[in-house]
Amino acid sequence: MRHINVALFVPHEGCPNQCSFCNQRAISGKKTQVKPSDIDEAVQIALRNPDSKGGEIAFFGGSFTAIKRETMISLLSAAYKYISDGSFRGIRISTRPDAVDEEICGILKSYGVTAVELGAQSLDDDVLRLNKRGHTAQDVVNATKLLQKNGFETGLQMMTGLYGSSDADSIQTAEKIISLSPDTVRIYPTVILENTELCELYRKGDYHPQDVEGAAELCAVLLEMFEEAKIKVIRTGLHSGGDVEGEFVAGAYHPAFKEICESKIYLKKAREFIRTHNIPEGKIEIRVNPKSVSQMTGQKKANIQALSKLGYEAKITADESIEKYKVYILRNETL
Repeated sequence: MRHINVALFVPHEGCPNQCSFCNQRAISGKKTQVKPSDIDEAVQIALRNPDSKGGEIAFFGGSFTAIKRETMISLLSAAYKYISDGSFRGIRISTRPDAVDEEICGILKSYGVTAVELGAQSLDDDVLRLNKRGHTAQDVVNATKLLQKNGFETGLQMMTGLYGSSDADSIQTAEKIISLSPDTVRIYPTVILENTELCELYRKGDYHPQDVEGAAELCAVLLEMFEEAKIKVIRTGLHSGGDVEGEFVAGAYHPAFKEICESKIYLKKAREFIRTHNIPEGKIEIRVNPKSVSQMTGQKKANIQALSKLGYEAKITADESIEKYKVYILRNETL
């Protein structure tokens, strides 16, 4: 069962740095800071839907544990009463790796926080420095282990295509994240927004962003890596909404970015199966999990067309026995 979460954005609140890529107000669409009364209003709206029971109250954007202590506690206190009465199962926050210590962990636990996501972005110190993150890769390692020790569900967020980054160091970042065994991961290809340093670098010709196609090729590799490591990827690509479209300048933004990535995975799997099993050209049936039929088909039937160019007339069918990112192909001239 899918539970409804209450998401509250805290734009740039508490951040000691102005990262090269950051325009939180555009991403969240929020220009004012969250108040306790905003939490009450959002929760009351959510509670009208019975599926909200069992969900989370989430504070995203900014660096939640770096905001003024009294402000942080006022927000946690306002949310905690809905945890105490059983309306929601817990509170989720996102924060910086260098804004987590034992004292913070104690405060978060006392107010019902169950999940903490860290904006790691990269585990390459040169990339972190170039993008003015203000923390090191070791800070990510230390904070992750501390959160895990204190029993929090721990998530790590990474970015691809940052200034000074390459596909190779993004893959290395993913490998290092896997070695830390977080519960969840988010993957965000870099998007250039107005009023950011990256935008200035781009317009001067000093920064060349990934396009959707290039970012999707890389993120397809990362998705498979995390799937094999049994680490859940809860987001791939910047969410639509807020003022992203209005502030978008360039980069790997697409509202269906994850589906594009997964379509690439399925096309690769189909080609590998055909090659490995020496399936002759002609009509074939490709069986995939019911949740993956659209990804195997591809946007605007792109995968069907790609296989057609190889000499295969493909029909996609749903099969509950097939696992995620797996395919089974039959030669079937009766299709």
